[in-house]
Formats: sequence, C-alpha cells, structure tokens
Amino acid sequence: MENKIKAYNNILELVGNTPLIKLSRITQSLSGNFYAKVEAFNPGHSAKDRIAIHIIEQAEKKGLLNEDSTIIETTSGNTGFSLAMASMVKGYKCILAVSSKSSPDKIDMLRSMGAEVYVCPAHVSADDPRSYYEVAKRLHRETPGSIYINQYFNELNIEAHYKSTGPEIWEQTGGQITHLVACSGTGGTISGTARFLKEQNPKIKVLAVDAYGSVLKKYHETGEFDHEEIYPYRIEGLGKNLIPKATDFNSIDRYIKVTDAESAHMARKLAHTEGLFLGYTSGAAMQAIFQYHTEGEFNNDSRVVVIFPDHGSRYMSKVYSDEWMENQGFFKGKNTESPKEIQYIK
Repeated sequence: MENKIKAYNNILELVGNTPLIKLSRITQSLSGNFYAKVEAFNPGHSAKDRIAIHIIEQAEKKGLLNEDSTIIETTSGNTGFSLAMASMVKGYKCILAVSSKSSPDKIDMLRSMGAEVYVCPAHVSADDPRSYYEVAKRLHRETPGSIYINQYFNELNIEAHYKSTGPEIWEQTGGQITHLVACSGTGGTISGTARFLKEQNPKIKVLAVDAYGSVLKKYHETGEFDHEEIYPYRIEGLGKNLIPKATDFNSIDRYIKVTDAESAHMARKLAHTEGLFLGYTSGAAMQAIFQYHTEGEFNNDSRVVVIFPDHGSRYMSKVYSDEWMENQGFFKGKNTESPKEIQYIK
C-alpha cells in the first residue's frame, strides 16, 4: 500500500492555530502567569493573515471576485502583505495604499509579493485626499472589477478573530484565562477575540493598548473624538486618528497608552530574554503589561494572555537598527540600553 504524501495544498492552509508560549524571564518581577499568543507563526508572519483570508473567502462566496478581480486596501503593512500573499495564491491583482510611516522593510516586502504599492503621507488628516484611506477609495473607484477590503470599517475584521483567535486562546488556556492584553489599531483583533472570550466568561478583563498621539483611549473613556489628542508618533499598526467601526469598544474594559521609546526597547528586550524576535507593536503590548501591573491589574492568580501581532523582520531598519534608535533619541533616558558594539576580526 502506497503511503500518502502529507502536504498542504497551499500556504493559506497554514493560517491560524498559532502557539501559546509561556513568558518566563521577562516577567520575573511581575505577579501572575503570562502567556504570549505569537501571531508571527502565521505564514505571512502576522495576525492579519486571519482577516485577509476570511474577508477574501467571504467575498468569493458572494461572487464578488473572479479571475480578473483586483483587491485594494489601506494598510500600515501587515494586512497588505497578507492580502498580497493570498492574492498571489488565488490569482488576483493587489493594489495597496500604504502609510509613509511603515518601515521600508514592510514596503519592500509588499512589492516583493507582487503588490502595486502607493506610499501616502502619514501625518495628514484621515479625510485629506492624500491620506492612505482616501487614496485607496480613489483607486477602488478608478479600477474596474475591484473590491475595497476597508479593514477599519469592515465587520468581517472582527468576525475573523471571533471565529479563530478567540476560540484558540480559550482552548489553549483550558478556559483559565483571566486577562487579555492586545493592541488596538483597526480593532478587529482585540474586538473579535474579546467578544468570544467574554461570551465564555464575562469576568475576563480585556485590556487594550493605545499610542500617545492616538484618539482611541479618550474616545473609549468619554465618547469624545478629540482632535487635540492627535499628533505624530512612530509605532506602526497601533492607535488611530479616526474611530474605526471595526472596534467594539463595549468589549474592551480599559485602555492604556505607551510611548514610542519604551515600546521599541521592550521589543528588543523580548528578543534578549525570551528569544522572541517580534515587531514594534509586540513591544508595545509587553510594555503595557508592565504598566497595567504597576496599576494593580494582576495578582498571583492572574492568567494573562497577550497577543503579539507580528515578526521582527519587518522592523530591521527601525526598532532593530541602532542607527534609527539613535536618531530617534531612544538611547537616552531611563530604562534604555546602549547599542552593542560590533567586533570586527582583522
């Protein structure tokens, strides 16, 4: 009898079922038990694989896509890469409007995956015709047979995580999770995961991470969109200068803001302690854990799951570049490390 070849049909079948990894060294000074949902294990190296596949498959079921279709999206990089990857496998064209704040690594990766890329200025208002939101809308209008993913205002963004990330975490923790910590950008990851987990146990606390320069924390607390909260910041894929409809604020208990510098150093610290080479927003999520701990959110019985969104390879020219860190002034002040010298053998 011939043995069967055990192979996946394509790379998209590897999306999801990412591992839960216990954090031991970086959390030694903290009360509680901490576990990381490491989304870099997705084939596209980020949590955005989940929404890309889900939204595309739903569009296919509705007959919105055919072999001549074009997928268009607004992205800070990760969603774009996931969509480009899926488009290549499925045979669609992919056009992406990208924020200029995205690392050169991300932009190069999008092009390498066959996407047509438009880089748009980051520090303009959401309704400015040059913003990546408006550029994507224009490209959609001008491109026959295209669909606009529109992750910021697409309920399927939430549904993807409700059907995958939430159930995975519940099963992996045996229902023992007490806290979820996750970054809030479009809001799909934290909202969908939180909805599922709170349906299983309403006592689970959902703790969001926001950036200084973003409107989300104040909006969650007051219902007010405050333009005075908006100013440039460096973290990618975290925070917003608009209110995404893909964020279910009712499923989130608290927000906390983290700084660019501390988040960058925390990403490096994750590599140096846990051997986890992760992205800027993962550093932000870990930094938030320390801040929430300082405010008394956790105790020895806490079982905290933090979602780490993406891989460190997308930030080689930023967080993992000593030159970039130096230029941002991130090696100055407390809780920072000095750049390591390279030893050249002659």
